[in-house]
Amino acid sequence: MTVEIIHGVPVWGDPLDNAVAQIVNCAGEADAVALMADHHLGYGVPIGGVVAYRDRLNPAGVGYDIACGNKAVRLDIPAGEVRANIDEIMDDIWRTISFGIGRKNKERVDHPLFDDDPAWDLPVAYSLKKLAAEQLGTVGSGNHYVDIFEDERDRTWVGVHFGSRGLGHRLATHFMKAADRERGGRQESAPVPGKRSRRRRSALESVPSLLNAGSNLGQEYLACMLLAGRYAYAGRDWVCKRVAKLLGAKVVEEIHNHHNFTWQEVHNGDSFWVTRKGATPAFPGQKGFVGGSMGDISVVLEGVESEESRMALYSTVHGAGRLMSRTQAAGRFRWKKGRKVQVKEGQIRRKQMLDSVRRAGATLRGAGTDEAPQAYKRLPTVLDHHRNTIRVLHTLKPLGVAMAGENEYDPYRD
Repeated sequence: MTVEIIHGVPVWGDPLDNAVAQIVNCAGEADAVALMADHHLGYGVPIGGVVAYRDRLNPAGVGYDIACGNKAVRLDIPAGEVRANIDEIMDDIWRTISFGIGRKNKERVDHPLFDDDPAWDLPVAYSLKKLAAEQLGTVGSGNHYVDIFEDERDRTWVGVHFGSRGLGHRLATHFMKAADRERGGRQESAPVPGKRSRRRRSALESVPSLLNAGSNLGQEYLACMLLAGRYAYAGRDWVCKRVAKLLGAKVVEEIHNHHNFTWQEVHNGDSFWVTRKGATPAFPGQKGFVGGSMGDISVVLEGVESEESRMALYSTVHGAGRLMSRTQAAGRFRWKKGRKVQVKEGQIRRKQMLDSVRRAGATLRGAGTDEAPQAYKRLPTVLDHHRNTIRVLHTLKPLGVAMAGENEYDPYRD
């Protein structure tokens, strides 16, 4: 077996003490938990954490970027044709798709969800409807991207990673505060290893406030989470179709998954609300798209049936997982008079990042050193820890990578 049981928690990959401490804290109130191999420290619940409850919901477990997820589509054009024109293609993507903080889409995107979803009747959602309409189809910044790939059969794929943008962030903030109030305030857990500021330590070490799934507040959260989920799906759908149009191609296959979300599922004969925070659903035969760093492979995979799969609550990784924090990688910055000024140097230089991407054969647009390949684990290594729970169907090599520029800050990223 490739899983290790630590304080009763199944953990895949090389255990990080602070993330393990977080998931152990969560286990005190959850009915089942698991930690994927790409895990690292998160707010309340670690990234790569899976927590299940019979009758409660965990808004902090889903996190601020509700329904952040990945979509991959295969196009009907050969990769060789794309490779020969990759510079022009990436320029077109960079000009057409909106990346960065609080950006509105350059094109008006209409979608039925703005007319037919009853969640808009809730005051908290209604107040965000205009913002949501303006941002539908925008990618944001941080680790969110639009990539072009080639697979092992010289076929072209488009992969995207982003979530529900400002809509999800503000809905999450509202319900996390409401859950804290209902609980009587934020409650501290056992200490999580590592040095950090008092404010950040409080956020990381707090026990997530839960909602009763059957309560009015719980039902409102579910309605808004599902709305944000539809919105994120619609945004990723639009970006993939728009990129296909830029390439003059048709979509012939698609794989689409949330990895920050709560699902109602049956495990061992019982019904649970399963929250995955930076974890991909991987039931037997279910396909998923998992992205590596900008200088690494990505994969299309599917879940398999096994004892380990059941222990993982049929979940797998959502990416490679960070080796260093954003601050460690890029340094510390402050905004002065509208400009981003570095006040502490990071461990990765821009030239290092560009050299790594070039060696991988990819063309880059945008990105900061906090997203450099050196800041991440190797995806093949991470996937190997889950070899008893998933099967890799396609290996995708990056041809082009587009992300927000290094001078962007995005509060809506996961």
